[in-house]
Amino acid sequence: MSAADEILDIVDENDRVVGQAPRGEVYARGLRHRCVFILARDAEDRVFVHRRTAVKLVFPSLYDMFVGGVVGAGESYDEAALREAEEELGVSGLPRPVPLFPFLYESPDGARSWWSYVYEVRCALPVNPQPEEVAWHAFLPVAELERRLGAWEWVPDGLAAYERLKAFHA
Repeated sequence: MSAADEILDIVDENDRVVGQAPRGEVYARGLRHRCVFILARDAEDRVFVHRRTAVKLVFPSLYDMFVGGVVGAGESYDEAALREAEEELGVSGLPRPVPLFPFLYESPDGARSWWSYVYEVRCALPVNPQPEEVAWHAFLPVAELERRLGAWEWVPDGLAAYERLKAFHA
């Protein structure tokens, strides 16, 4: 099954499930769905940063400071966070990501919207990211990540989540 065929829950403005549709249709029609964002830090407190591959359905070739993705139909945010973190980092046996807060992401043009949950996880394991998902990766000190915010092209939903995360910790 391709990523476009994966079935997702469609949710309303209050994050209640109102239907289901294949991911490709969800993206094409701009249907509201669910996503998880997991900030992964290594043992030295550096943040996992990566560049998405050019073949990604959403935000190809852009940088992201989160691993994560869509929540499958019937899947909980917590289940999706662990699954996505392990998949994207290429590890197994990761501790359960810690849930921090939900937020509704809406694109600046109003065409896209998804309920999101932000998590953090400590990854002391050696990472082996999926080559079909991750074109480049590194663990960066927070100061270096902050310096790159204005220089690199970042996924807009990740930037929105990162700003909220900084406010959450402030």
